[in-house]
Amino acid sequence: MANSVKVMKRKELEAYLQDVEVFENPKVKLEQYPTTPHIAACMLHTICCTYDDLTDKSVVDLGVGCGVLSIGATMLGARYVLGVDIDEDALDTCSRNLQDFEIHTVDLLAADVRHLANPLNCHLHKRFDTAVLNPPFGTKHNQGIDIEFLKAALALSRHCVYSLHKTSTREHILKKASDWGVEAKVIAELRFDLANTLKFHKKTAVDIEVDFIRLQHKTDGRTV
Repeated sequence: MANSVKVMKRKELEAYLQDVEVFENPKVKLEQYPTTPHIAACMLHTICCTYDDLTDKSVVDLGVGCGVLSIGATMLGARYVLGVDIDEDALDTCSRNLQDFEIHTVDLLAADVRHLANPLNCHLHKRFDTAVLNPPFGTKHNQGIDIEFLKAALALSRHCVYSLHKTSTREHILKKASDWGVEAKVIAELRFDLANTLKFHKKTAVDIEVDFIRLQHKTDGRTV
């Protein structure tokens, strides 16, 4: 059942997110491409208005980066957001963005997302209603990192995970979800406009086909 509370329109949200400061010196090893305001707004508005998984919910944002998803989630009514990133420089940028937007319901945690998947090592296990993430695609000497991000997101969330993945990996992602015993479906196909921000890029911009995927814990009991 969609949320009946009036929420900000997608175009208005996208306009606000244009003011989010992005990486000044993105790191190749961490695949630090910023989530564009357009894609962030499309993702978050769908999560909020179609599935009612943001307003008054607790949210974890894995690989928070500069904070565009955390900021947008808060603007759409998330009660609390925890942003997690391994990179201190990214967290500094995110912190500045939160200050600029005068947001006080987002906390930041410096941590390796891969260490959060084991509930025995993490006090955050199942503490959040919803997880949102735009994980590294695993294309630069870190194959499988996208799966590690998903495992952590599922470990920390009680209800749903929303994530972006290269369309070319769809079959692999859906099979993994089945193996883990969670329901997964592609809810949108998007084109990620990857600007020429890293040294190995040879073109001004590259469009990458990506899937916007929703994973739901089967034991949750909620219906949408």
